[in-house]
Amino acid sequence: MTRTGADLDGFRLWPGLLGRAEQEALRDAVFVRLKQAPLYIPRMPKSGQPMRVRMSNFGALGWVTDKEQGYRYQATHPETGKPWPDMPERVLDLWNELSGYDAPPEACLVNYYESDARMSLHIDSDEQAWDAPVLSISLGDTALFRIGGPVRSDPTRSVRLASGDVCMLGGPSRRAYHGVDRILPGTSRLLPKGGRINLTLRRVTAPSSPST
Repeated sequence: MTRTGADLDGFRLWPGLLGRAEQEALRDAVFVRLKQAPLYIPRMPKSGQPMRVRMSNFGALGWVTDKEQGYRYQATHPETGKPWPDMPERVLDLWNELSGYDAPPEACLVNYYESDARMSLHIDSDEQAWDAPVLSISLGDTALFRIGGPVRSDPTRSVRLASGDVCMLGGPSRRAYHGVDRILPGTSRLLPKGGRINLTLRRVTAPSSPST
């Protein structure tokens, strides 16, 4: 296992963990589910400004945002009103293999980055299960991923995430600011129209304590 990124415990990178055949199979599984839960343009709270990525979700819960209600998780697609599709089996396998967490993920956020898309520095903070890591799977064009510390002004480091790479924010890095500076067009031919798909696995609710 290769560890890289900012000088912050808990950030781990598995470069090239998924081979080409696995990437293609996972891509196809994602595309099938996006027919049921189409990508849509989320909007920022209060301002209603559109985000630069299109999104969808798989699993029991999905992360959404809009002007009226802000950031939250819900069980249905905000435009179709239908439940989110199930998660691909391979992403669940990766969670079980790599996360070290006893409870399964409840949300798989799907971000689609076109060539000019980016994601500003932020912390994933809408989950109750703060002790659970966030597992990220990259498909398509390479992204320049940036990770810092728990304060926005902390020093940051840039990490290239290529198609088939898997990374995890756990431990202290779970509370680190991170984002995507830019996409490098033409670095992969996995997606027919180019761009990058990022699958982010999250545990949302705190697992129930075992009965005594």
